[in-house]
Amino acid sequence: MTAASDALIVIDPQLDFCPGGSLAVMDGDAVMAPIAALARDFAHVVVTQDWHPAGHSSFASSHAGRQPFETIAMPYGEQVLWPDHCIQGTSGAEFHPAIADAVARADLIVRKGSNPAVDSYSAFFENDRATRTGLAGALRDRGVTRCVFVGLAYDFCVAWSALDARREGFEAVVLKDHARAIAMPLGSGTSVDAAEELFAAHGVVTSM
Repeated sequence: MTAASDALIVIDPQLDFCPGGSLAVMDGDAVMAPIAALARDFAHVVVTQDWHPAGHSSFASSHAGRQPFETIAMPYGEQVLWPDHCIQGTSGAEFHPAIADAVARADLIVRKGSNPAVDSYSAFFENDRATRTGLAGALRDRGVTRCVFVGLAYDFCVAWSALDARREGFEAVVLKDHARAIAMPLGSGTSVDAAEELFAAHGVVTSM
């Protein structure tokens, strides 16, 4: 059972992150219908939407000689370079059709990544870690104390959002069965391992 103080935060359920999209997460489409069903149990639903202008600084195509998934130093820190994705007004930026019921129930749709100079993984902050989306205040105004995170991708935008929820004083739960990961290689592990180490350190609960 969910409480009136719980919010379901659906991270980036967009076509570009699903099979066939420009930044596809393996099996990303498989979680969409289950998330839509889950949303019926929550009084508060938030959906985030990656919403990049063309030529965004996080795109590899914006940097001569660079390839997707390389990293570069940006004024706000290290940045992974991505394939062009979720460009404003394109079909890839649209929500997956199987998530339509959840979108219809949403109190808020938070668009992020629209500043061409700064990427934005988290539902709460841009990657400069200073610019707020306004979500934390909106949740507090609704009496929310616990955020339940689902969507794409588990080890990037879902993870950063859950960690920032803790930073903002909310309880944070990530439902692994309702998320899918990119799992980029990082040293001896992957971005999933890195995310889960941070979850353990900061009190993010993971649940199947």
